[in-house]
Amino acid sequence: MFKQVYRKTKLALISSMLILPTNLMAEEIQHSISTPQLNAQTYILMDYHSGTVLAALNPDQRQYPASLTKMMTSYVIGDALKQGKINNSDIVTVGESAWGKNFPGSSKMFLNLNQQVSVADLHRGIVIVSGNDACVAMAEYIAGSEKNFIDTMNRYVADFNLKNTHFETVHGLDSEGQYSSARDMAIIGSHIIRDLPDEYKIYAEKEFTFNKIKQPNRNGLLWDKTIHVDGMKTGHTDKAGYNLVASAVNKDNMRLISVVMGVPTYKGREIESKKLLQWGFANFDTFKALEAGKIVLEQKVYYGDSSKVELGVLQDAFITLPKGRQADVKARYELENKYLEAPLTKGQTVGKVIYQLDGKTIADINLQAMNDVKEGSFFGKAWDWLVLTVKNFFN
Repeated sequence: MFKQVYRKTKLALISSMLILPTNLMAEEIQHSISTPQLNAQTYILMDYHSGTVLAALNPDQRQYPASLTKMMTSYVIGDALKQGKINNSDIVTVGESAWGKNFPGSSKMFLNLNQQVSVADLHRGIVIVSGNDACVAMAEYIAGSEKNFIDTMNRYVADFNLKNTHFETVHGLDSEGQYSSARDMAIIGSHIIRDLPDEYKIYAEKEFTFNKIKQPNRNGLLWDKTIHVDGMKTGHTDKAGYNLVASAVNKDNMRLISVVMGVPTYKGREIESKKLLQWGFANFDTFKALEAGKIVLEQKVYYGDSSKVELGVLQDAFITLPKGRQADVKARYELENKYLEAPLTKGQTVGKVIYQLDGKTIADINLQAMNDVKEGSFFGKAWDWLVLTVKNFFN
């Protein structure tokens, strides 16, 4: 046997520059920054690029999501469009169950029985005016039935690793077994922004006219000129209270996602969301620390057809810190094994970079192989085995 298992080792790489960021630990980066007081049963504030949770109250508490459910409905539609399974120009015939009269006293786009409507209009009716009727029409068109569509929604719940979400409706009207959390809704929002940028643009549209009926987007923060909110979704039922997922960017292209759930008043959900977003922008900065494909370091490889491997990340990496603290961050890298051994595949995790601020670990990220390293020849591996045997003897 040429390969041996070696104990894990830590290799220090101390730097005042940010090299490879990842999700930060909220309690560590906040330090003495006091969080705002909100009138909500649960809330969360998350940085979109780094995934850092900046503030939260009961973020995993299960709540009735109300029309926030339509974010997942919209995601399923957007992904079907992206995959070419449907097209925006497709025409949908409104069936009995999607008829607007079936939803008295709730939000709808006022669909008529047997009316023919484009996918593009139905999608806008879901996102902008929160049409319950449009949700049913699209569910039946894409999946054949609401049940099949809901099954797809819950498959995405599993794909996104959402721990406190389960859907039983396509529109969000209260159902005993339907629930979500502030954290899970922030994650769904981040997937829409990242995976479906064309669909996300719809969330910024302020009004929608259909059947000669003009309706405004219920997200009032879209009109607020003191903060650049460009999405996302409102929700309300008697059991849920008032909910709002909001996303905003500042002049430095820092994007935050806020979620408030169980707010007692219609206007209150906007007030509490704005309070969260402004607090986040005032106290934190997010930095793009490393571009995808940029080499962090080269490392020796044994038993391979190449003697070295380049290490870095395959996706852009970001870090969120209290304002003015970028130069104070120190970093070191840690390999999973003392010696790297072939075969290695591109993207394989071989270690991590650990970040500290004021002596406390605040973040770590997986360190990846940037290229494949295949197994070497018999004689090459034999030589490496001899070299490692000597090294291991002296160590």
